[in-house]
Amino acid sequence: MMARPQRVVTDSMIGLKLPDFVRHSDRVATVLGYNPGPFTGPGTNTYIVGAGRRPLLLDTGAGVPLYEELLPHALREVSSSRELECVVCTHAHPDHIGGVRQVRRRFGELAVLKKPWPGKDEVADAPIRAIDDGAVVRAEGATLRAIYTPGHAPDHLCYYLEEEKALFTGDLVLGAGTTVIPDDAGDLGQYMVSLHRLLELDLALIYPAHGPVIRNPRQKIEEYIAHRELRERQVLDALGGGPPLEPMQIVKKIYLDVPEYLHAAAANSVRAHLKKLRNEGRVVEHDSRWSLN
Repeated sequence: MMARPQRVVTDSMIGLKLPDFVRHSDRVATVLGYNPGPFTGPGTNTYIVGAGRRPLLLDTGAGVPLYEELLPHALREVSSSRELECVVCTHAHPDHIGGVRQVRRRFGELAVLKKPWPGKDEVADAPIRAIDDGAVVRAEGATLRAIYTPGHAPDHLCYYLEEEKALFTGDLVLGAGTTVIPDDAGDLGQYMVSLHRLLELDLALIYPAHGPVIRNPRQKIEEYIAHRELRERQVLDALGGGPPLEPMQIVKKIYLDVPEYLHAAAANSVRAHLKKLRNEGRVVEHDSRWSLN
């Protein structure tokens, strides 16, 4: 009998290397945020978007000192520019808005555009210009349309670059590995709806917030959906009508190909699935243990 697959998405951020900055097209270049880690990969991709002398900056990294020196140098190299039009953010996690203070110190009091998340936006230390689903942001030669995609974060926006049929996905879809659904404000049910919404777009490529450019966007999105659906089936199978289990006990049953130092992160993913299944009435929680309903 053929072994049942353990996972659909098989690549990883671990050991991944990317250049400090690189131009992808006439309108898009990446500057690495210099905040490497097991979940950020080489670091947050910040994007210079626009074909003119005042492009916009999409996401700002975590506020690492080296980034403040790298960004002006990269801007001159890839855009022959010393100015920015504005800052646009996908969401308020610190590795995306933590560099706003640096950018505004270097380039002046630029407008910061994002969907508000009170209590989290304060990390930017700047006034927020509120935008939401359907908002259009322009720089010379580039038109970005905001798409509300909650799940990883309640304020998460993707941005569709109309001139390239490209999508800046933030943390919704990554260039390698899978996205964490945080315990505090993540929602796997919303996340799945957001993934399905991306399938409605006419996409040529994806510019993710972490990892390399994705040139098979539909295949990648479908893999992400299939991966979560497989994990859900594995969680239900692990519960299997037996006694209630803690999330870490479920991890030990289904994350057989994951090193132990990543089991805490895997437990976070299991909890996200359990909360979704609870909302659907399919599982029940008993003092941090879970069983089928």
